[in-house]
Amino acid sequence: MKKMIALLTAGAMAFSLAACSSDAPATTTTAAAAPAETKAAGSAAGTAAETKAAESAAAASGKEAPEAQVKEIAKVDISGKNVSILTPYLSSVTTKQMADTLQAGLEGNGAKVDVVDSKNDFGQLASDIENVVTAKTDAIILVSADPNQVKNQLADAFSAGIPVFGVDSGFIDGMQVNATSDNYKMGEDMSKYLFEDLMGKKGTVIELTYSPHPGVVKRSNAFDDLLPSYPDIKLITKQEIDVPKGPIESGREIMENLLTANAEKDSITAVFCAWDEPAIGATQALQDAGRDEVMVTGVDGNSQAVDLIKQGTNLKATMSQNFDGMCNIVANDVGTLLSGGTIETGEKYAPGQMVTAK
Repeated sequence: MKKMIALLTAGAMAFSLAACSSDAPATTTTAAAAPAETKAAGSAAGTAAETKAAESAAAASGKEAPEAQVKEIAKVDISGKNVSILTPYLSSVTTKQMADTLQAGLEGNGAKVDVVDSKNDFGQLASDIENVVTAKTDAIILVSADPNQVKNQLADAFSAGIPVFGVDSGFIDGMQVNATSDNYKMGEDMSKYLFEDLMGKKGTVIELTYSPHPGVVKRSNAFDDLLPSYPDIKLITKQEIDVPKGPIESGREIMENLLTANAEKDSITAVFCAWDEPAIGATQALQDAGRDEVMVTGVDGNSQAVDLIKQGTNLKATMSQNFDGMCNIVANDVGTLLSGGTIETGEKYAPGQMVTAK
């Protein structure tokens, strides 16, 4: 089993924040409709409170963000238009897939598309935005990037009349659309499944997260909000994944250290991971240590994670995201806007699905 897990993870990307699954999941149930989200989470831990406040205000207003109807990329003539796809994480399997899907769809409609990777460097991303604004690109698409970290540069794009879109990113005022999953709802659904179905409402849990990613922050917010409702579940620790080191490697290392500190069997009941790569790393560490009693959950529907679930390892569940659907939403909105039409602005959700072994 250890060798099998090692083989499954050998090709993982070092700076990945999410990975997708093109495989059919073992068993899926459609996630419920989303509660309101009107703002992206902040770019660091200090902005998480702002995100929670925005979500609470939206919920109080009774306004729900739309779960978009995912359609194929429509044929529309945008010949001669230049579209800039910018991301810090092109080495991520999922981010590369999304960039490729966007590029193919937009080029199929006649646009000239440039894909620019800042290689995990948000300072470089800021410079890349400045460059495409100066070059007078017709549209900018951020993929898996927190717009809060490049607000000043995006403000220049807004002032220049350049429409800005996001895919699996955040949303700030001035942007046209961010297509994503309802990350808070996914975190809520996964937390409830973990607390109730897997843990039986009691035990100890570890939380692994990453503050600079808006979607990850929202999933962790949902976990943090729900935990007090389960008084017999104790949080051992909440720790940040070191993404530059590699989320699988970081998740494995953190789990190894926590196993040393909690060496007694059954001292750890479960591990909530806000996305799949650290869940894979945590699973590796648990398998190596022979701690098969500890349950792990993730989010994304990463093909490696789904395989581990099917094999009956510590990894028990993930939430599959519809990344192609997110791309289709944005490609259609870009096409409509650049061909002279109008679109509905704001965040738009592509529905997700829970994946379990049964």
